[in-house]
Amino acid sequence: MVTENKATQDTQAAAPKGELTFDDKVIQKVVGYAIENTPGLLGVDGGFVANIKNKIVNSDNATDGIEVEVGKEQVAVDLNVIMEFGHNAHDIYQSITQVVAKKLTETTSLNLVELNVEVVDIQTKSEYESSRVTLQDRVTDAGNTLKEKAADGYDSVKNTASKMTEDDDTRVV
Repeated sequence: MVTENKATQDTQAAAPKGELTFDDKVIQKVVGYAIENTPGLLGVDGGFVANIKNKIVNSDNATDGIEVEVGKEQVAVDLNVIMEFGHNAHDIYQSITQVVAKKLTETTSLNLVELNVEVVDIQTKSEYESSRVTLQDRVTDAGNTLKEKAADGYDSVKNTASKMTEDDDTRVV
């Protein structure tokens, strides 16, 4: 006589209901992290408001300038990029396409169906780096300079006072 465990069969046959979805911000971050080390790509342009914010404070927001449309199985991405002078835009586009498609599939199992890249600026690496200096960086640098000058002034006054005390000691007989 063969007996079956009906409870085991029922739990295996009935899968839980529900679905897996991703917030746009998650997909934006995956794309942002994926393209960080693309040769010839200096950065993604987040538009006027993001650029003003980034000029004031240091911000490493991986989602600035990345627009996505997320479906149940597919993703479309729009980027405005700043490319490095001396590189080929088509090569950069191909690199971005490959790495984004790979990382999206690895991370989310979603397929990249569309990637639109608009080159909004071209700069040398030094131009780009100097344009990334924020007001916060400048204030911090000024504060550090002021701190160093104050410390130097304190040391100078301390040394002068010490010499004056030594001079006074030698005059007393």
